[in-house]
Amino acid sequence: MLTTDQKGAIAETAITHSATKLGIDVYRPIAEGGRYDLIFGVGEHLLRIQCKWAPVIGDVIVVRCYSSRRKRDGLVRRVYQPGEFDAFAAYCSELDRCYFIPYERFSGRAQILLRLNPTKNNQNLGVNWAAEFDFVARLSRLKGP
Repeated sequence: MLTTDQKGAIAETAITHSATKLGIDVYRPIAEGGRYDLIFGVGEHLLRIQCKWAPVIGDVIVVRCYSSRRKRDGLVRRVYQPGEFDAFAAYCSELDRCYFIPYERFSGRAQILLRLNPTKNNQNLGVNWAAEFDFVARLSRLKGP
């Protein structure tokens, strides 16, 4: 069983690999503990990226939008705030795929559910389809020709 630190390291490595294959420059902050894990150089822009390990639960990929720290009085969770970074990059190990999720689209949420398969009642309104956040497709559009 992997620790949360190991999962985070695997996610960051997979995301870095995927971005580099697209020709995107990837930078790491010198110190740990900031609100973002990587910086992507996309065209003329720098994007602050928060990396996440995203498991599949049922028919959805779950992206948790908070950080957790263990303190003397227990576990402390902190939801990310506007301005702390620009996008989530999530790695799903079960699918061996990465997803790119602009922060402003889900500001203030504790989690994002990316649906893999149609709902049983065929509802489409308000559904976040995983394919819509495909890492390669999204970043290729941002990068341009």
